[in-house]
Amino acid sequence: MLAVEGRVVISVDLESKNSHTFSDGTKIRLEREYNNLNQRETKPVNATVIDGEDIQSGSQILIHPNVTHDTYKIFDRTRLSGEVESSDVKYFSVPMEKCYAWLDGETWKPLKNFDFGLRVYRPYEGFIEGIEPTLIPDVLYVTTGEFKGLVVQTLKSCDYEIIFQGTNGQEDRIIRFRHFPYEDNEREEVIAVRNDLTDLYNNGKLLIGLSPSTAKPIQ
Repeated sequence: MLAVEGRVVISVDLESKNSHTFSDGTKIRLEREYNNLNQRETKPVNATVIDGEDIQSGSQILIHPNVTHDTYKIFDRTRLSGEVESSDVKYFSVPMEKCYAWLDGETWKPLKNFDFGLRVYRPYEGFIEGIEPTLIPDVLYVTTGEFKGLVVQTLKSCDYEIIFQGTNGQEDRIIRFRHFPYEDNEREEVIAVRNDLTDLYNNGKLLIGLSPSTAKPIQ
């Protein structure tokens, strides 16, 4: 199968997210869809590229959780036996803009027009123990691309968190945001570089991480 312009043909194991592998290799079933309406947590986002512009066939990528809907599904790829028809692996043709990251060895890297970041927190400076740091809204510490190592101001709610199966068979998470280097694009999410917050972080006065409990100062 060949992808048309602006699309990527992928295969997705629809059950790939419903398991957890322990460090000793033991694998258990994880029923994510039970009593959970958050599709970022329940729907698979790991996919394998069949064909696509600027993405090598066979690459592992991360996609939007809603693209495994029948809207994008390829139903008549070939004459299927009953065994293949009942398989959990299905094929989809999805917009390129719904593909966020690709796996380079053991490292996830952003696809075109995306970058990765971490949330920024102010640590509690009082005397009470166990108080979590406070999130600074709509700013991200950038870990890839043009603004790597800087804190940037974004539009509202641009810290989109991808929840996926890591290479070790366990849940992993990445925060992605849209950035169009050297291009005037209406979907750009970075609106300013925050040198003040960057300096505070570099001086050990701010924390970065995916959540308050995992946020850490500069290493």
